[in-house]
Amino acid sequence: MSDSPFSRGSRAAPPTVSLGDRFPLADRADNRVLIPPMDGVPPRPPGDVVLALDGETMGTTWSVRLIGPPLLGPVEARAAIEQELAAVIAAFSPWEPNSEISRFNAAPEGMWSVSETFWGLLDAAMDLGDETNGAVDPTLGALVDLWGFGPPGPRSALLPVPSDEEVEAALAVSGWRRLRMNREARGLMQMGGMRLDFSGIAKGYAVDRVSDRLTAIGATSHLVEIGGELKGRGVKPDAQPWWVEIERVEGSTEPRTVAALYEMAMATSGDYRRAFEHNGRVYPHTIDGSTGRPVTNAVASVTVLHSSAMKADAYATALTVMGPFDGPEHAEAIGLAALFVERTPRGPVERMTPALAAMMEEPW
Repeated sequence: MSDSPFSRGSRAAPPTVSLGDRFPLADRADNRVLIPPMDGVPPRPPGDVVLALDGETMGTTWSVRLIGPPLLGPVEARAAIEQELAAVIAAFSPWEPNSEISRFNAAPEGMWSVSETFWGLLDAAMDLGDETNGAVDPTLGALVDLWGFGPPGPRSALLPVPSDEEVEAALAVSGWRRLRMNREARGLMQMGGMRLDFSGIAKGYAVDRVSDRLTAIGATSHLVEIGGELKGRGVKPDAQPWWVEIERVEGSTEPRTVAALYEMAMATSGDYRRAFEHNGRVYPHTIDGSTGRPVTNAVASVTVLHSSAMKADAYATALTVMGPFDGPEHAEAIGLAALFVERTPRGPVERMTPALAAMMEEPW
């Protein structure tokens, strides 16, 4: 489970990146620069004007930089973006009582049919759950709520942390292995009390949807950002890529890292983004489905670069759950470009996978 992208009335999580129109060559000498692999010369953008749009959605903010054909104005572009965001909320926001996920979570026991949109994301999340042995798990809504990161709101500071009995009761209605799916009927079995939660994958999914919609209306060069998850396509009129900066963990002595998001997405899961403190101990938002409790493995953040924002988002959460040893091992095994930051007595320590290290090249 990642930061909830749907919570209404909450402050947006700190951005994981800084967006820059341009990182001057003189400045880049002191940076680590990530250049994704590419074939040939990037095509020219469809226009010369960069439109900048932004707004609020899913309890956080969104921003888009796009270059479209001459007849595509900001009104039409904004309408297309907001239509995609509204569709994501209607399907996956547990904060909306009439959303598809809320209806399933409140349903009595039985088999319930779901929309093609809902099925598609759930199926993808379940496949990732199989791959990661449950480090991606869309069935942890009861645990997310119990620990104060869901629609019921934060736990009162006057309350103790959830008891073993409360955690066990939530675990009894959670777990990706317990969810039964009927592919032919596109149906899900509600066991009674199971609550789905897509907060570890929904922002990335929304980024992909907006990016695909912009491409469909002719804005083939763009940078989409929702709550810190990003995707860049094409290049800007000056042939520069969309440069973004990965936020450093507090106390890190490493140089800043900027990435060229050319046909690439980036997502970060960090223990500093949403958490609560009780009796001097910090409980981060990421829930380990195997224990029913927030992770305690000293992973401060994981940043993933992938062609799919949905997968980058999900993997960032999964690798956080896996921890500082199993996480890098899994990422390396599947060729994933990932940057891990672990909290140690000597301060934050970084580890990057070979796929990410291979992107460390001279700037364009």
